[in-house]
Amino acid sequence: MVLLRRVIGDALRARRQGQHRTLREVSTAANVSLGYLSEIERGQKEASSELLAAICDALGARLSELLSEVSSTLSLAENMEGVLVPVDGQTTEGDVSVSVRKDSPLKTTLHATRKPKRDIVYAA
Repeated sequence: MVLLRRVIGDALRARRQGQHRTLREVSTAANVSLGYLSEIERGQKEASSELLAAICDALGARLSELLSEVSSTLSLAENMEGVLVPVDGQTTEGDVSVSVRKDSPLKTTLHATRKPKRDIVYAA
């Protein structure tokens, strides 16, 4: 399941880091404590709409842009949910072995390996 607060936090962090700004700079500009902003970015706290608007303003972004980005990300994640089965498991199909590890709602690692083909030796 994808958590909205994690997607919002990831989007905020990406914008902040894209501007090469520190948590301290943004927290001061948004008038929110550094620790609380950090928790929001890590998806541990739900931010109110007023707080999100203040953080977006501090980042020079519009709240509607952030929410549109979050909506698109959620839509993609929801559509991928059934494709990434089994989670934290391994499947072998013929010569291909596939393992899936879900690190977070938005980070999933898919690793596929193909077994080497054996040379066939014919006896004369």
